[in-house]
Amino acid sequence: MSKENILVIDDEVEIAELIEIYLVGEGYGVFKATSAEEGLDILKVNDISLVLLDIMLPGMDGIKMCATIRESNNIPVIMVSAKSTEIDKVIGLNIGADDYITKPFNPLELLARVKSQIRRYTKLNPGKADDNVNEISIRGLVIYKNIRRVSFLGEDLKLTPLEFDILKLLASNPGRVFSTDEIFEAVWNEKTYEANNTVMVHIRRLRTKLKDDERQNKIISTVWGVGYKIEK
Repeated sequence: MSKENILVIDDEVEIAELIEIYLVGEGYGVFKATSAEEGLDILKVNDISLVLLDIMLPGMDGIKMCATIRESNNIPVIMVSAKSTEIDKVIGLNIGADDYITKPFNPLELLARVKSQIRRYTKLNPGKADDNVNEISIRGLVIYKNIRRVSFLGEDLKLTPLEFDILKLLASNPGRVFSTDEIFEAVWNEKTYEANNTVMVHIRRLRTKLKDDERQNKIISTVWGVGYKIEK
């Protein structure tokens, strides 16, 4: 079985090399870049399973690079930054990042987050599975669970692994209201830790892709003070 490759983008060479040591020790392949432009070139020609992306980069910053990645790629992106305010985390998540970790970080925590994101990205990927296997169909939304594909009103949606898992959770339980804590614990497989904004940002991104803002009868409904649901 081929090993997963991780792209580390950080202009602090010592930090990138330290991250590489831990990742290689866990069996991952590592590509390194010191700028967003170099990182994008690596992405074009290599099979990358996850990107560890520093926000503060020379030239194009990590925020712009993450947005560029999301134009054509749904691989997990973990933002790594010395910035630790809540607004910085929300911005990072809102432009397409799947997770956010601040410097200085605990290497074991970083590895745990990397493993969690890669596990989510690579699971249930049988390749040639038939589209009609394990299918959820609700209100014009069709979710093909085995191949992790989603279409809405006949048009394929490009979702990140986390967005897919949130949508699948809600659509698999039509009418049931899930709190942000319940969504976080079910999708992230972790106990709730500052989850509210994280979940809200991912829900907002899902609604944008579903064009919920343009319709009165929204796919994902908010039950104020309680949580979110998808009606039958």
